[in-house]
Amino acid sequence: MLELERIETYRGAVPVLRGLSLKVNDGEAIVLVGRNGAGKTTTIETIMGLLPSRAGSMSFRGTTITKLPAYKRALLGIGYAPEDAGIFPELSVAENFHICEWLSKPAPKGNGGADGGSIEERIFGVFPEVKALLGRTGQHLSGGQKKMVAVARAMALSPSILLLDEPFEGLAPVVVTRFIEAVKKIKAMGISLLIAESNLMTAIRIADRLYAIDRGEIIFAGTPQEAVKNPDVMKTLRG
Repeated sequence: MLELERIETYRGAVPVLRGLSLKVNDGEAIVLVGRNGAGKTTTIETIMGLLPSRAGSMSFRGTTITKLPAYKRALLGIGYAPEDAGIFPELSVAENFHICEWLSKPAPKGNGGADGGSIEERIFGVFPEVKALLGRTGQHLSGGQKKMVAVARAMALSPSILLLDEPFEGLAPVVVTRFIEAVKKIKAMGISLLIAESNLMTAIRIADRLYAIDRGEIIFAGTPQEAVKNPDVMKTLRG
């Protein structure tokens, strides 16, 4: 579904991603795990088109997207929930959702991976808690609620893949468990996931496969079980 080949990305004059390659297959939950500053957010933002890649190529469902602007990638079916949630503070939760619905209207039907049902049914099926928040403005949401709304809003575009940047960061353990349940429901809808995560123990609870990143390079690709048994990976991730 999604493939990156030897991507190089800079932030200003500083090289961050160094020949990074990875792929996400249909229906997979892939976790990109690494310490803070390893290049996880840069990878997600490069895929979304928020940062330009200076070398390498990216394809999505067989279409080259390396030079596409971010909004066209979104309309192709790439959903995105940033680390800071990115909720419009003055708009209600319902209005945050409506923006995505309006943007998705020019997109060809069937671009998403979720099967059947309205957008609201899909969102509330994963996050029933959001229904009670629809009239609340973004500035009056807690950190966990903002992250929940950000993921739900990304689903309003009926994506076939979701990019989630540190969705569990700063959450209490019980809330992390709730989000993991939601991720599993999203995957059951046929939506693939690429999740950036710092905590290996959290990552292995949701990942079909893992990529470990350090200093902008992939240092490991394999199953969670293989990662835990790899002393070099464990040493790098633990610092």
